[in-house]
Amino acid sequence: MRLVTALAIGLAGMMATGAGKADDPLTRPIAPESSKRWLAPQTPVRLYGNSYLVGFGGLNVALIRTSAGLILIDGAVPQAVADVEANIRRLGFSVRDIKLILSTEPHFDHAGGIAALARDSGARVIASAAGAAVLRQGGGDPDDPQAAWLEHFPGVARVRTARDGEVIRLGDVAVTAIATPGHTLGSMSWRWRSCEGKACKTMLFAASLNPAAADGWRFADPAHRRFVEAFRSSIATMKAQRCDIVIASHPLEGDAERRRQLSARRAPNPFAYPTPCLAYAERAEAALARKLAE
Repeated sequence: MRLVTALAIGLAGMMATGAGKADDPLTRPIAPESSKRWLAPQTPVRLYGNSYLVGFGGLNVALIRTSAGLILIDGAVPQAVADVEANIRRLGFSVRDIKLILSTEPHFDHAGGIAALARDSGARVIASAAGAAVLRQGGGDPDDPQAAWLEHFPGVARVRTARDGEVIRLGDVAVTAIATPGHTLGSMSWRWRSCEGKACKTMLFAASLNPAAADGWRFADPAHRRFVEAFRSSIATMKAQRCDIVIASHPLEGDAERRRQLSARRAPNPFAYPTPCLAYAERAEAALARKLAE
């Protein structure tokens, strides 16, 4: 009995120091070299009103505080889950208060950590129908333009689907699903309102509109016409949005400087600049034109 007790105490000590840490299949690192580009540590920040950023230098994860709990948007890569959860706690929230996790796109860099975050929080995961199908199987969509590059990730067992234009409500917050396919056919952006006193702004977490593809995959190939049409439709949708602040799945050029400015002064908010949704759409439109020309 003394031997068993001593071994138990020793094992507990190893766990506390990280040596002998139990393997967690939902947070095993994937694509570590690629992930290094995205996971520069960032201090969590209140972006505006009830909206926060809890992600990284190259990968955004958003948090919305509601009267009935928290909404998380995206989950980064599996090995980043502990840092996302630590950032949530640094803001004074509990991971168990996350009630909904909204997914923008079923790629490992944005969805890889969702399974672990859903397990740790008990939250319900919501995605588009096409996105949900890929989330459940942990990636591996053979039709994805980036299929040759993509890593598999832990599958999400239970995913509720949302249709384009559907309003997701939690407490005093309503989030609207906006289908923006192209980068993946299941890409979904999310829009809501955040207020500081009587001053309210329309926030939009935008799924990627970057026409990326693996070597040899051509957007100009007639067989891939549906992806080009999806991009053009999504670009038009984004142009029509009347938003005040855009959170892109990967931070936009200038966002690092905006964060620096926000830490120095909150008004005027540096993320609230004229027509950000239009600017986001026009960058995507130019990128698509370049890709088709190639």
